[in-house]
Amino acid sequence: MSRIGKKPIDIPAGVEVKVDGQTVTVKGPKDTLTRTVHPNMTVKLDGAVLTVERPDDSKENRALHGLTRSLLHNMVVGVSEGFKKELEVNGVGYRAAAQGKTLTLTVGYSHPVEMAVPDGLTVETPTPNKIIVSGADNQKVGQFAAEVREKRPPEPYKGKGIKYADEHIRRKEGKAGKAAAG
Repeated sequence: MSRIGKKPIDIPAGVEVKVDGQTVTVKGPKDTLTRTVHPNMTVKLDGAVLTVERPDDSKENRALHGLTRSLLHNMVVGVSEGFKKELEVNGVGYRAAAQGKTLTLTVGYSHPVEMAVPDGLTVETPTPNKIIVSGADNQKVGQFAAEVREKRPPEPYKGKGIKYADEHIRRKEGKAGKAAAG
């Protein structure tokens, strides 16, 4: 039995879950999320507990069992608490600014890079070198944060670029460090 898949999902107060065949709708204070689960999976709502069941122990169904439970759990957490990714902008003259639904990055190119913020997400820049992406959909938050990081990934020599706040950049020695050691 899948350790993740067999865990029940507790639904907190203020969150409303509706199961209609293979479509699960989760409505909470932050947002409303809808997902259609795989036809092999059965989602049952019993009071304030959501469970996922599989028909048999085939390899595909075992894999889908844990995945479906994780996706539904993320929906419940997303509409009640939300998800957040923090990014840091490192480098001389590198900065970020959020105005409305546009994130403007000045990261060493000849022009500022402007990115449209997807619906359902909010982007804040409390300081010019910090970006906070938040929203109810974990996949959207992670995807947009990855796209922002992709505009100027951190480099290993000086550490310049955009990195996640909890990411560690492995640093390399430059040319001078190699000559002195040899």
